Amino acid sequence: MPLHERIIPYLETADLYHLDRLISQWLWVNEPLLSAFVERWRPETHTFHMPFGECAITLQDVAYQLGLPIDGEAVSGCLTDFENLMDNRRPTWEWFRELFGELLPPNKVKQMTVHFTWFHERFWDLPADTSEETVRIHARAYIMMLLLSQLFADKNANRVHLRWLPYLALMDDLGRYSWGSAALAWLYRCLCHGTNRNVVNVAGPLQLLQSWIFWRFFSLRPCGFDVFEFPLASRWATYLPTTDAGDQRVFLWDPYSAPDVAAIVHPDILVEEHRRLWMAAMSLIYFVAIEWHQVDRVVPQFGGVQHLPQLALNIDWLHAKDGRGGDRWFSSYYQE
Repeated sequence: MPLHERIIPYLETADLYHLDRLISQWLWVNEPLLSAFVERWRPETHTFHMPFGECAITLQDVAYQLGLPIDGEAVSGCLTDFENLMDNRRPTWEWFRELFGELLPPNKVKQMTVHFTWFHERFWDLPADTSEETVRIHARAYIMMLLLSQLFADKNANRVHLRWLPYLALMDDLGRYSWGSAALAWLYRCLCHGTNRNVVNVAGPLQLLQSWIFWRFFSLRPCGFDVFEFPLASRWATYLPTTDAGDQRVFLWDPYSAPDVAAIVHPDILVEEHRRLWMAAMSLIYFVAIEWHQVDRVVPQFGGVQHLPQLALNIDWLHAKDGRGGDRWFSSYYQE
């Protein structure tokens, strides 16, 4: 969906404008490279185990790479009983019609999800003389597509779940949520799921993972990408995967201290109240995905000396299992 100028203020209010700047130049994913890293992911520590030690994607990386807020309320909510969804007990589809202006044709609906193509067909054009209320409707659709396509994609890549209705109904409050920690929780969950030998494809914000690899592993970085701006993931705008291999032992512990990075990073990223969260061992929440931000195992990434970390958490508690040994989240909402 194209970004119209009248939608930009809504993205700025939601603290998602930096993320939107990446859409028109989003990089291709190098699947063999990412698969090699998934094989080194340890679900019990949420770190990559390398010959030189452990490393991980942290909230600091999310802030620098995607420009997302990492402080704020959790992205969460009830995922049951969507037939009578929360707001004054109104039926879900009646609420959907109020937020998006019309109901969908039956062929665009499957259970509690909507096909992406309906949003593209319905909200592609925004006339210049349209009313502000119509602009808000288009902004809701654009934000939903932005979140689902860039941060919270799952294997239902062509469908949108209606869990987002409560957020879009209060669109002016979207800026109070910690989108960065939710995206990292979802990436952690997808990486943990990807370690299952029966899983073929990994979902989640894989562009974040790939950009993190390129910034941290100098020898795996593609050549010719020396000019960049904020967010840092935009550096790889024209990247195309190749079959070149590199030595994975060369790791940059602190790539963000370089002067050329400091010159373009947005000042909001460096606010002290946000920086304190970079090294906070805490839970990351994205609806029912609750993952541990275990930064005490990767202290050198913050310029410190690695001490003896705490014991790994019990992943059976973090990743609730169903009766067949599968993950409850994926069993219910993640179609294989």
